[in-house]
Amino acid sequence: MKQKKYTLPESEIPTQWYNIQADMKVKPQPMLNPETKKPVTVEELSQIFSVECSRQELNTTDAWIDIPEVVREYYSYYRPSPLVRAYGLEKALDTPAHIYFKNESVSPIGSHKLNSALPQAYYCKKEGATNVTTETGAGQWGAALSYASRLFGLECAVYQVKISYQQKPYRRNIMQVFGAQVTPSPSMSTRAGKDILTAFPNHQGSLGTAISEAVELARMTPGCKYALGSTMSHVSLHQTIIGLEAEKQMALADDYPDVVIACFGGGSNFSGIAFPFMRHTMLEGRRTRYVAAEPSACPKLTKGKFTYDFGDEAGYTPLIPMYSLGHDFKPANIHAGGLRYHGAGAIVSQLMKDGIMEAADVPQLETFEAGLLFAKSEGIIPAPESCHAIAVAIREANRCKESGQAETILFNLSGHGLVDMAAYDQYLSGNLINFE
Repeated sequence: MKQKKYTLPESEIPTQWYNIQADMKVKPQPMLNPETKKPVTVEELSQIFSVECSRQELNTTDAWIDIPEVVREYYSYYRPSPLVRAYGLEKALDTPAHIYFKNESVSPIGSHKLNSALPQAYYCKKEGATNVTTETGAGQWGAALSYASRLFGLECAVYQVKISYQQKPYRRNIMQVFGAQVTPSPSMSTRAGKDILTAFPNHQGSLGTAISEAVELARMTPGCKYALGSTMSHVSLHQTIIGLEAEKQMALADDYPDVVIACFGGGSNFSGIAFPFMRHTMLEGRRTRYVAAEPSACPKLTKGKFTYDFGDEAGYTPLIPMYSLGHDFKPANIHAGGLRYHGAGAIVSQLMKDGIMEAADVPQLETFEAGLLFAKSEGIIPAPESCHAIAVAIREANRCKESGQAETILFNLSGHGLVDMAAYDQYLSGNLINFE
């Protein structure tokens, strides 16, 4: 019998995260204070983030950052996650390619987001915070932080993008089960939300809008810290546990990826699977391609401009060097709510600018077609976000079929879609719009 899954014992959970900034020949440009136009400091960032996350954000010298033991203990609830050979998908595509996926859907909340929610909640609690606040699109990050907050005894307030709040009631319910207060954004509870609704009464929300509201709440509430699920460098750092495990598992399979793929919103799960492999490209010249799969409706990497821009709509955040569609960009109401973000993180943007990675944009209908094929061949219904990675993996597998090359493709299955069935219902009934 052919081996399907490659697993590691709990003792093999990494003890350190990988900080790619230390190995980059061209470092990301610094974030700037929008008032002084000078690089932000730990002191400035820690006004809203935890101090430790602020330090990690600006650390460009230490390649390895220790994972707190209590965080590793909670990681053991679901880590190491399995690496799976997609024999069923290979057969369905009749491709000579070897296709593997890292199955992050096995976490308690069904996605990779818990990898960063746990350390962020831990640092906030350790430093004396009583509350955390955040934004969420489809709800994976909001669910993760809600759960992590409950583990560490923190109150959690989540601003969920209004269209996703309406489209995905079960994700909202998951957050509420863990005790979080969930508010559709934009709302009338913050100055940022009021200003946006005054200007655009029918605004359906965006991640940039929800970030503005969460940051404002953190600034105005004693004992409250802000936590972010993507884009920032410390979030990418925490997610590298995915690729660090995958390295060991690919070795068990006696294989190595020619192409690494992940869906892309702000960059968290792409960074997580790709950065550990990228270090071999940067330091050893290993020839591997890295492809970020983004929605055609929000194509910041393929159609955006590299510039300094705000991470939120109201302009509360530092200015970030990023590929951006503009912080006031209003994305279409695609079901991949976690990818409806106007910009890319500073590290990924620099890597893209330097040609170390590439990007592909995918229309909504192609992603759901790919998701259905994956479900039928591998038995897992993927989240709409993950369907973007699957669609690009299928493109690469078909390229291999045409060329006859047996390349190895690795993609990150960032989450399952069992609470996204309303989206699949629209697709199956022919009512899903093909945003391009």
